[in-house]
Amino acid sequence: MQKIMIVEDDTAIREELALILKNEGYLPLPVTDFTDVPRQAEQSCPDLILLDIGLPGQDGFAICKELGRSVGAPVIFVTSRDSSLDEVQALSLGGDDYIAKPYSIPVLMARIKAVLRRKGKVSEPDILEVRGLRLDLIKGAIAADAGTTTLTRNELQILACLMERPGEIISRADLIETLWDHQIYIDDNTLSVNVTRLRGKLSELGLGDLIKTRRGMGYQLI
Repeated sequence: MQKIMIVEDDTAIREELALILKNEGYLPLPVTDFTDVPRQAEQSCPDLILLDIGLPGQDGFAICKELGRSVGAPVIFVTSRDSSLDEVQALSLGGDDYIAKPYSIPVLMARIKAVLRRKGKVSEPDILEVRGLRLDLIKGAIAADAGTTTLTRNELQILACLMERPGEIISRADLIETLWDHQIYIDDNTLSVNVTRLRGKLSELGLGDLIKTRRGMGYQLI
C-alpha cells in the first residue's frame, strides 16, 4: 500500500484528504506537528507528499527545499495560493505538481496517480479486461470474440481511463485532465471526436454500447 503524507494545517481539510486517500486504497500519513516535517518524512518514507504552503513555522517552500535534499519523495503542492508566481516558485524548488484549492477530488486523484506513475511508484497492469473486452496497453490494441483492432494514442488513454473505473461516471473534464497528465494535447471538441472514433472501433467488435454518454455528466463504461 502506497503511503501519502498530508502536510496541511487545516484540520477539516487534512481529515477529508486522509479519508479520501484511504477510500482510494492509499495509506494516509497526516502531519499534525509542523516543527520538523522533513524529519518526519525521513522516518515514515512516504511515496508522495501533499504539501500546503501557508503552514505554521516553516512555509511549504522551505519544507519542499529540505525534502528534496533529504527525502526525495515526489511533492504535490495543494494550496489556496493560486498566483502564477507561487506556482513557478513551487515547481522551481522541486515540486512535481501544483493544485489550487478548491480542487476537484477526481482531478486530485488523477494528478496523484500521474505523479506516482511518472516517478515509477505505480506498477501498471499491461492488460485491462471488462465485459469481454481486452485492452493491451503495450500493443495499443483491443480484442473481443469478434476480433481485434488497434487504437490511436488518444483512444487508448480514453478507454484505459474508463476501463480502470468501470461503472463510474467519468466527467469530460477528468478525461481531458488525465490526457493532459500524459502530455497529450486535447480539448473538448477533440475529446468528442476521439470518443466517436473509439465507439466505432468498439462497434466493429460487437461492443458499440459499451460506452454510455451521461448527459451533463460525462461517460460511463457499462
